[in-house]
Amino acid sequence: MMAAGRLSFRNITALAPMVRVGTLPMRLLALDYGADVVYCEELIDIKMAQCQRVVNDVLETVDFVAPDDRVMFRTCEREKDRVIFQMGTADPDRALVVARLVEKDVAAIDVNMGCPKEYSTKGGMGAALLSDPDKIEAILKKLVAGVSIPVTCKIRILPSVEETVSLVKRIEKTGVTAIAVHGRLKEERPRHPLHCDYIQAVAQAVSIPVIANGGSLDLVKTNADIEEFRKATGASSVMLARAAMWNASVFSSQGPLPVERVMEEYIKYAIQYDNNAFNTKYCLCQMLRDKVESPLGKQLQAAQTSAEICKAYGMQELFQQTQERLQARRDTLQSSTEPDWPVEDGDVTTMAVKFERREYPPHITPKMFLLEWSRKEKLEQPVYETVQRSQDRVFQSIVTVAQKRYRSSLWERSKKFAEQAAAIVCLRVLGVPEGRIGEEDSGLVCKRKREGKMNGTTEEEGNIKRHITAIQQETDNSEAAAVVTGDHHKPDTPPEQP
Repeated sequence: MMAAGRLSFRNITALAPMVRVGTLPMRLLALDYGADVVYCEELIDIKMAQCQRVVNDVLETVDFVAPDDRVMFRTCEREKDRVIFQMGTADPDRALVVARLVEKDVAAIDVNMGCPKEYSTKGGMGAALLSDPDKIEAILKKLVAGVSIPVTCKIRILPSVEETVSLVKRIEKTGVTAIAVHGRLKEERPRHPLHCDYIQAVAQAVSIPVIANGGSLDLVKTNADIEEFRKATGASSVMLARAAMWNASVFSSQGPLPVERVMEEYIKYAIQYDNNAFNTKYCLCQMLRDKVESPLGKQLQAAQTSAEICKAYGMQELFQQTQERLQARRDTLQSSTEPDWPVEDGDVTTMAVKFERREYPPHITPKMFLLEWSRKEKLEQPVYETVQRSQDRVFQSIVTVAQKRYRSSLWERSKKFAEQAAAIVCLRVLGVPEGRIGEEDSGLVCKRKREGKMNGTTEEEGNIKRHITAIQQETDNSEAAAVVTGDHHKPDTPPEQP
């Protein structure tokens, strides 16, 4: 499959680019089952050009992150020599910017010239390019000259065999390594018959590898059908979309495997690589097909989080173990790179602090101590601002006390833990006790809790219990604040349990 260190496109089977389907879990699953090459979903050049390349040490991936923190493209070492980055573009210069951004992390660059959907064609991309061969030529020549990895493209056929062959010959002269041909017109849909004769004519007319695409419904249902499809089209290779989306084990000579087993393997990758829950749900629904209204299908459709998806499939233990492993890795990485002394970051004082629930007595938290201290000093109560990072859905909080702001530089797995960590930073900078087990009594609310007896009968003890009940109710009422960027959270009184 590799020729002189470059990807070969002869005699391969490939996972086709599919919007919302060709994300990392599906690509890795296809490789597991025997695909030689996997394409990512079409990614638009304008969006990708704004991304930053980020090494994600927790997930062991490379992420291309948009300004709004959305991960547009995620890849990993496992697929580095076999993943093809497909872009939607209508601009040679912008296409080159994107290609250079990703070229060290992918095996090849592909330009989408066949997608008939409006989101692709409205900007002159996808199938719209078929009517502008000059632009096709300009884009491909720019990419071939500008990057060190193979450049390919994927087209649909034109109204006549002659027009199609003429366009493909022109494309070949740009220096592309291979061309994929979907054997339908841009107006046609999967219900229309595939024009194998067009693909065959193209394969005979050019010397570069031709990849046949479009046979999933009628021609390719099992692994054995792949070779028959290749022979019927005369192509060098075959690319599968829907057949692989429905059951990726179509790539396996031992397949097809039960779709239930394939879905479980898909979920494992989705959890391991923190795939967006709605993307995971979409792909699983495609695999369920006509069973999407079954009890499992309805439970899946109702799921809103990865945890709920795992519950639907009886995989809660796997989810929990994976989350714990990722958190442990995150903690290790953060503790090894962040200083444990105060650092000024603009107007915010930061420390590398995590809230460990086991280090505090039941019903006692740093937020309790900070609030009681603020009252004792006759200061306004602390104000918490909490944000969630969409890249990995972890939280960070800033607490404002006496017009000064404090934050932990480490991210936490929950909003409440992030607020507790911010409170710890504030207390440590101020030199105020935080309520940890073994800490000397401070005279704050913790003292009242520690001196209380489980079944006390004195008037003083009764007053203490009523006081604690009252402040618990106040805290419960205050916890309704939403976690969005810029929201302020004023915890009226402690205690709380994260």
